[in-house]
Amino acid sequence: MFSIPLRPRFDLALGGRWTSLAGGGREWLWSRPDPERATVVPGAAFVDAGGLEECLPTVRGLPDHGDVWSRPWNGSAAESSVQGEGFELLRKVSDEAGTVVATYRMSADPGHAFVWAAHALLDLGEDARLVAPSGTPVRVFPEAEPMLGRPWPAGAPHAEGRWPEPLGLPLDRFGPYDGTAVGAVLRCDAVRVTDGTDVLDMRVEAPDGVPVSVALWRNLGGFPDHAPYRSVGVEPMLGAVFDLAEAGPGDAAVVPASGELTWRLVLAAGRLSG
Repeated sequence: MFSIPLRPRFDLALGGRWTSLAGGGREWLWSRPDPERATVVPGAAFVDAGGLEECLPTVRGLPDHGDVWSRPWNGSAAESSVQGEGFELLRKVSDEAGTVVATYRMSADPGHAFVWAAHALLDLGEDARLVAPSGTPVRVFPEAEPMLGRPWPAGAPHAEGRWPEPLGLPLDRFGPYDGTAVGAVLRCDAVRVTDGTDVLDMRVEAPDGVPVSVALWRNLGGFPDHAPYRSVGVEPMLGAVFDLAEAGPGDAAVVPASGELTWRLVLAAGRLSG
């Protein structure tokens, strides 16, 4: 395999969204233009325009997909920031020999708990795969019930399984439109996406003791109910749940006594030889 340099683009005015992650003649980010995206205000229902959205301090729950996707960011592509309810997020983006590295700094009162996700919706074919260490613990969420053939455990916010087929579901394959949608959280810090000969490596790096995961959103035409479409998300994250309100001990990142927490998102692409 040889490396493919990646180049990102951003829309700071509309939530700091990553609008492109391209290299080697390929665009990795899926997009879905929606005119309502340009008119959102903080607290609005999420408008899915694709790309990579910064979700903070939650993904599900309230505010819908967090508090920063609906706010304008200040600065430049290389260094930008946004002020949320009770916190500030700084993002610095650099190129390390074609690898994109985004360094984040969360500033808030000590003890402030949050979930962050790099909500990346990817433009992938039906045969694309998600590669993670075999046996990785996986949390599967209740929307998977129709796929299980059995009732969901009463009151359970999630169920536990192991990669690549948690609860018997082959989630490593993205697949064609089939009317299903499922969210899962893999308890690992790095994954690889393969699509034909193209490869995208995604990794999150954080200080010891900070929970890191990779979320999967595999929507094969099962969402939303009124107008479903196919979209697949691979989302390096801090935390182990989609909804901060459902976080148990160790399920959320916590701002330390210094009032700042720093972490990195690392994105690298390649192409298989031959």
